[in-house]
Amino acid sequence: MSVGPPRRRPGGAFAMVTTTHTVMSVLRAAEDWLAARAVDAPRRSAELLLGKVLGLDRLALYLQHDRPLDGGERDAMRALLLRRGRREPVAYLLGEWSFRGHLLEVTPAVLIPRPETEELVDQALPLLRPRTRVVDLGTGSGALAIALALACPDVEVLATDVSQNALEVAARNVARHALESRVRLRRGSWWEACGGEAPFDLVVSNPPYVDPARPELLADDVREFEPPLALFTERGDPGSCYRAIAQGLAEYLRPGGAVVVETGVGADAAALAALQSGGLLRDLTLRADLAGVPRFVVGVRA
Repeated sequence: MSVGPPRRRPGGAFAMVTTTHTVMSVLRAAEDWLAARAVDAPRRSAELLLGKVLGLDRLALYLQHDRPLDGGERDAMRALLLRRGRREPVAYLLGEWSFRGHLLEVTPAVLIPRPETEELVDQALPLLRPRTRVVDLGTGSGALAIALALACPDVEVLATDVSQNALEVAARNVARHALESRVRLRRGSWWEACGGEAPFDLVVSNPPYVDPARPELLADDVREFEPPLALFTERGDPGSCYRAIAQGLAEYLRPGGAVVVETGVGADAAALAALQSGGLLRDLTLRADLAGVPRFVVGVRA
């Protein structure tokens, strides 16, 4: 409840006018406020943020449309809106995001999982066999490793990352999905983390592929809030991370094993060229995502 200005009653007395802030009125006001600041998907942002404050999903918000908000709830919503108005991604404000229907913790230490990376899982699943050993290079939140382990109960995954902060997020996500026995985490840059490991059956990765000399390839909120370590390659060299991956395949990918990596605009040709170098992989293809963008390089070791 908020107290409005006094109004005169008949006969000269004054009464305080109160305004009830309900779920619906707050949603509408939040949507309008975000829209005025040209924030993407203002209604969806308002729904997600108010749902976090109240502990309600979208359906429950509308079923309880006339529920009043107390002062603490309004303050919490206002704080989240201010951050969203500065373009901070909704996923970081919520502290979690869905990947293939599985909730994962996300923080500014890791990339926010995206639908295109869900498609990488679709590319990889047909390549899995019983007791497949997978390595996920640059795991971030653990999204790929967890999705593959959940899809195939006998798959074992080694998930690596150079960032200790990212690995701590991944560890919490692995525990959240009770996968500690099948998803191992190890710190190191690319293949450094794989010392002593037997060859793998499948290599997956969503490596950095944005040239820092071309920041226009990223949306403003991604460039400002998501971790540069997970976004950017060597300046002027969008193929640098793919070459690092290619250099370890002879030692760590068994004959007949497969590689599936994600790429993007400005890096697809460099990714393909890097994995073609050395002639280790056959049937190497550059495949488009559902939007028609060249997105995945897939190959099999001869």
